[in-house]
Amino acid sequence: MGQRPVGHRGVRLSRADATGSLTVRPLDASTWDAFAELVERNNGIYGGCWCAPNHVEYERRVSDPRTLKEELVRSGRAHAALVFDGDGRAQGWCQYGPSEALQLKHERAYRKDPPAPARWRIACVFVDKAHRGRGVARRALEGALDQIAVAGGGLVEAIPETTAGRVAQGRFLFSATVELFEQYGFVRGRQVGKHAWIVSRVVAPTSGDTRGGT
Repeated sequence: MGQRPVGHRGVRLSRADATGSLTVRPLDASTWDAFAELVERNNGIYGGCWCAPNHVEYERRVSDPRTLKEELVRSGRAHAALVFDGDGRAQGWCQYGPSEALQLKHERAYRKDPPAPARWRIACVFVDKAHRGRGVARRALEGALDQIAVAGGGLVEAIPETTAGRVAQGRFLFSATVELFEQYGFVRGRQVGKHAWIVSRVVAPTSGDTRGGT
């Protein structure tokens, strides 16, 4: 999309934030139990989806979301930045992955006039109900961008929603807000829903990694 690589003012994958209360770790086999506890604490997330329907492997009315998610995580095919509080409990995440592995909301409208191919997609941001408004979503997005940089960087896209001038219910903001993404260098492309926009930016690879690109 004609964007130049943007260096990310990121944090180390497990470094505490300014208050010393939040850390970020990748979602993998070693953090699955913490992720599962967070999901179960929040009644399965959005009606029991377990953050699984965005994966291309998901089949509606066929797949068991929990079973599928665990299989994808343990096999290294599901990715997220998982945010932990000072007590070591997971309180939120930012799901990302290769663009061919994840589906975005408003996919039909997206495909009518698709933007330049992206290497990565950010599909879901979730925060425990009792911890919203405490910077968890921000740390999750930062962590995802850091993990993408470590994996080689490249063009990243998402379809969040604008919230300026309106009150939006949390269940409609599972892809986060345009305003949050814009704080991290994402720019709006095309509108694909009443409040939804395609946003994107290029993440520079970490020093020494040359696998990036669009």
